[in-house]
Amino acid sequence: MGWAMAGHGAEEHPHGADRLCEAGDRVYSRAVRRGRVPRGDAGPVPCLLELALLHPDPDDMDWLVPTSPQEVMTRLLHGLYDEVSAGQRRMGSAVAAFEWYAGLGGPASGAGAGEGAAIRVLDGASRIQAALDQATEACTTEVLTVQPGGIRREHELSEGLHRALELRGRGVRMRDLYNHVARHGQGLLNYLELMGEAVEARTLDEVIDRLILFDRTVAFIPANSDRTMALELRHPALIAYLSTVFERLWRLAIPLTAALPDTRIEGISHREQSIAALLAEGHQDAVIAERLGISVRTCRAHIARLSETLGAASRTQLGVRIAQVGLDCPVDGAPLSVPLPDRLPGPVPGSVPGQGSPTGR
Repeated sequence: MGWAMAGHGAEEHPHGADRLCEAGDRVYSRAVRRGRVPRGDAGPVPCLLELALLHPDPDDMDWLVPTSPQEVMTRLLHGLYDEVSAGQRRMGSAVAAFEWYAGLGGPASGAGAGEGAAIRVLDGASRIQAALDQATEACTTEVLTVQPGGIRREHELSEGLHRALELRGRGVRMRDLYNHVARHGQGLLNYLELMGEAVEARTLDEVIDRLILFDRTVAFIPANSDRTMALELRHPALIAYLSTVFERLWRLAIPLTAALPDTRIEGISHREQSIAALLAEGHQDAVIAERLGISVRTCRAHIARLSETLGAASRTQLGVRIAQVGLDCPVDGAPLSVPLPDRLPGPVPGSVPGQGSPTGR
């Protein structure tokens, strides 16, 4: 880089002394060879005067003499040295500032990303899998998971099977929460039979988004809707909150080995009562299907059967009949429209951001 230029020359010749334009190079080279050039030769290249590569001949102001190449080089190197020194000072100031900020967070803030980062974004399946494998390797006591959605597909169960088997081999206990509808998947039943006493599973009408919690130390939750990003959480307050959420859902859940309770009205299934409660809240079919882990088509089939059983000829009439017979309260607990703090004292299991899956099992 060269020195700053101003005025007319800066507009027409935006360069420094370390790299002349073609016209400037010709005039300066001629001046060095001949010792001087007429002032008129520098008219088309005023940058030579602005950069002090040419200066007036004190003996004849109509002529210009060149600054020696050695002096130009000395000036150029001095300018570059100043720029490098300034850059080093800025870099030192930035490092000092960030070291000070890091100190505000205590000893944990200086730990490596894999050990002490409170929140880490994992972008891409390979990074997610690597982080889960690392957490699996470090786990010594328990793993808590929430697995939303419907019937578990074989490939989803097999994706995390190697981790589950590794954990079982070390005596780690696992507890899994699923939607009720997952009970109908043979793949899940086979998985639980393979894992034996190492895994205990329970189900609910609705669960929160996917959660995997290792040793109440590190948790993984979805970070976007297409299952390509996850959050790795290590902040103690977040971990304590998610642990509380899990434990309170676990107490409400029904063991997979136990049958679902009978509904209060003959001819209406447990799932239909859950759908009725969500219909009473005004949810659309797609939302109900997603929350219960079933397809929209299956959801609509249940709604049609529910309407037939209750003798409702329209959605409006169905809503009235649901309220009349008391189906606006799901089997698993209090009405879903009741705020969670009224139902679960203390920290409440609100909706965890994201709709994806850090892993499948």
